[in-house]
Amino acid sequence: MSNERVHVAIAILYCDNQFLLQLRDNIPNILYPGHWAFFGGHIEPGETPDDAVKRELLEEIGYSPPTVSFFGHYPDPNVLRHVFHAPLTVELKDLVLGEGWDMGLLTPDEIRQGERYSEKAEQVCPLSPRHQRILLDFIERDTMKV
Repeated sequence: MSNERVHVAIAILYCDNQFLLQLRDNIPNILYPGHWAFFGGHIEPGETPDDAVKRELLEEIGYSPPTVSFFGHYPDPNVLRHVFHAPLTVELKDLVLGEGWDMGLLTPDEIRQGERYSEKAEQVCPLSPRHQRILLDFIERDTMKV
Protein backbone atom coordinates (compact mmCIF):
# COMPACT_ATOMS: atom_id res chain seq x y z
CA MET A 1 0.00 0.00 0.00
CA SER A 2 1.32 3.43 -0.94
CA ASN A 3 1.98 6.06 1.71
CA GLU A 4 1.47 8.80 -0.86
CA ARG A 5 -1.17 11.37 0.00
CA VAL A 6 -4.34 11.17 -2.11
CA HIS A 7 -5.39 14.42 -3.81
CA VAL A 8 -9.08 15.24 -4.13
CA ALA A 9 -10.94 18.25 -5.52
CA ILE A 10 -14.19 19.26 -3.83
CA ALA A 11 -16.69 22.05 -4.38
CA ILE A 12 -18.55 24.43 -2.10
CA LEU A 13 -21.67 25.21 -4.16
CA TYR A 14 -23.88 28.00 -2.84
CA CYS A 15 -27.15 29.72 -3.62
CA ASP A 16 -29.19 32.16 -1.52
CA ASN A 17 -27.02 31.64 1.57
CA GLN A 18 -27.43 27.87 1.37
CA PHE A 19 -24.87 25.22 0.49
CA LEU A 20 -25.38 22.15 -1.68
CA LEU A 21 -24.17 18.92 -0.11
CA GLN A 22 -24.39 15.26 -0.97
CA LEU A 23 -25.55 12.62 1.47
CA ARG A 24 -22.96 9.91 0.97
CA ASP A 25 -24.11 6.35 0.48
CA ASN A 26 -24.38 4.36 3.69
CA ILE A 27 -21.73 1.84 2.65
CA PRO A 28 -19.33 0.87 5.46
CA ASN A 29 -16.15 0.73 3.33
CA ILE A 30 -16.28 4.37 2.14
CA LEU A 31 -15.12 7.46 3.98
CA TYR A 32 -17.93 9.11 5.95
CA PRO A 33 -20.78 6.72 5.05
CA GLY A 34 -24.21 8.26 5.62
CA HIS A 35 -22.74 11.75 6.17
CA TRP A 36 -23.42 15.01 4.37
CA ALA A 37 -20.33 16.05 2.38
CA PHE A 38 -19.18 18.00 -0.67
CA PHE A 39 -19.42 16.85 -4.23
CA GLY A 40 -16.05 16.07 -5.74
CA GLY A 41 -13.49 13.31 -5.84
CA HIS A 42 -10.06 12.04 -6.78
CA ILE A 43 -7.83 13.98 -9.11
CA GLU A 44 -6.81 11.77 -12.03
CA PRO A 45 -3.16 11.56 -13.15
CA GLY A 46 -2.28 14.57 -15.32
CA GLU A 47 -5.47 16.41 -14.33
CA THR A 48 -5.41 19.82 -12.64
CA PRO A 49 -7.48 20.25 -9.47
CA ASP A 50 -9.83 22.77 -11.11
CA ASP A 51 -10.40 20.44 -14.07
CA ALA A 52 -11.02 17.59 -11.64
CA VAL A 53 -13.66 19.47 -9.67
CA LYS A 54 -15.47 20.45 -12.88
CA ARG A 55 -15.40 16.84 -14.12
CA GLU A 56 -16.63 15.50 -10.78
CA LEU A 57 -19.54 17.97 -10.70
CA LEU A 58 -20.61 16.90 -14.19
CA GLU A 59 -20.37 13.21 -13.25
CA GLU A 60 -22.07 13.51 -9.88
CA ILE A 61 -24.88 16.02 -10.50
CA GLY A 62 -24.75 16.99 -14.17
CA TYR A 63 -23.74 20.55 -13.31
CA SER A 64 -21.16 22.76 -14.97
CA PRO A 65 -20.69 25.96 -12.93
CA PRO A 66 -20.03 29.19 -14.85
CA THR A 67 -16.82 29.66 -12.82
CA VAL A 68 -14.93 27.88 -10.06
CA SER A 69 -12.63 29.73 -7.69
CA PHE A 70 -9.96 28.29 -5.45
CA PHE A 71 -10.72 28.53 -1.72
CA GLY A 72 -7.90 26.63 -0.03
CA HIS A 73 -6.02 23.46 0.73
CA TYR A 74 -7.06 21.23 3.62
CA PRO A 75 -4.37 18.62 4.32
CA ASP A 76 -4.77 15.48 6.41
CA PRO A 77 -2.10 12.82 6.80
CA ASN A 78 -3.60 10.74 3.95
CA VAL A 79 -5.61 13.27 1.91
CA LEU A 80 -5.02 16.72 0.48
CA ARG A 81 -8.32 18.43 -0.28
CA HIS A 82 -8.23 21.11 -3.00
CA VAL A 83 -11.31 23.17 -2.18
CA PHE A 84 -13.12 25.30 -4.74
CA HIS A 85 -16.28 27.37 -4.55
CA ALA A 86 -18.85 28.27 -7.18
CA PRO A 87 -22.36 29.62 -7.41
CA LEU A 88 -25.18 27.19 -7.98
CA THR A 89 -27.04 28.83 -10.87
CA VAL A 90 -29.72 26.18 -11.44
CA GLU A 91 -32.54 24.89 -9.29
CA LEU A 92 -32.10 21.74 -7.24
CA LYS A 93 -34.75 19.99 -9.35
CA ASP A 94 -32.56 20.52 -12.44
CA LEU A 95 -29.66 18.52 -11.00
CA VAL A 96 -29.35 14.78 -11.56
CA LEU A 97 -27.89 12.91 -8.61
CA GLY A 98 -25.47 10.41 -10.12
CA GLU A 99 -23.63 9.52 -6.93
CA GLY A 100 -24.76 9.42 -3.32
CA TRP A 101 -27.96 8.79 -1.41
CA ASP A 102 -29.45 12.30 -1.40
CA MET A 103 -28.56 15.95 -1.87
CA GLY A 104 -29.83 19.13 -0.31
CA LEU A 105 -29.27 22.80 0.32
CA LEU A 106 -28.14 23.30 3.91
CA THR A 107 -28.44 26.53 5.83
CA PRO A 108 -25.60 27.99 7.90
CA ASP A 109 -27.55 26.99 11.04
CA GLU A 110 -27.73 23.35 9.90
CA ILE A 111 -24.02 23.45 9.14
CA ARG A 112 -23.24 24.81 12.61
CA GLN A 113 -25.49 22.13 14.17
CA GLY A 114 -23.65 19.48 12.17
CA GLU A 115 -26.69 17.56 10.97
CA ARG A 116 -29.67 17.62 8.65
CA TYR A 117 -32.73 15.50 7.99
CA SER A 118 -32.84 13.58 4.70
CA GLU A 119 -36.22 12.66 3.28
CA LYS A 120 -34.69 9.86 1.22
CA ALA A 121 -32.85 8.39 4.21
CA GLU A 122 -35.81 9.19 6.50
CA GLN A 123 -33.44 10.21 9.26
CA VAL A 124 -31.22 12.97 10.55
CA CYS A 125 -27.71 12.48 9.19
CA PRO A 126 -24.47 14.11 10.40
CA LEU A 127 -22.16 16.31 8.39
CA SER A 128 -18.68 15.01 7.75
CA PRO A 129 -16.58 16.74 10.43
CA ARG A 130 -13.92 17.77 7.89
CA HIS A 131 -16.46 19.23 5.49
CA GLN A 132 -18.29 20.99 8.30
CA ARG A 133 -15.00 22.67 9.30
CA ILE A 134 -14.35 23.78 5.72
CA LEU A 135 -17.86 25.23 5.40
CA LEU A 136 -17.56 27.05 8.72
CA ASP A 137 -14.26 28.53 7.55
CA PHE A 138 -15.92 29.61 4.30
CA ILE A 139 -18.85 31.20 6.13
CA GLU A 140 -16.61 32.90 8.71
CA ARG A 141 -14.22 34.33 6.10
CA ASP A 142 -17.19 35.91 4.33
CA THR A 143 -15.14 35.91 1.15
CA MET A 144 -18.28 35.69 -0.93
CA LYS A 145 -21.69 37.22 -0.54
CA VAL A 146 -23.60 33.94 -0.74
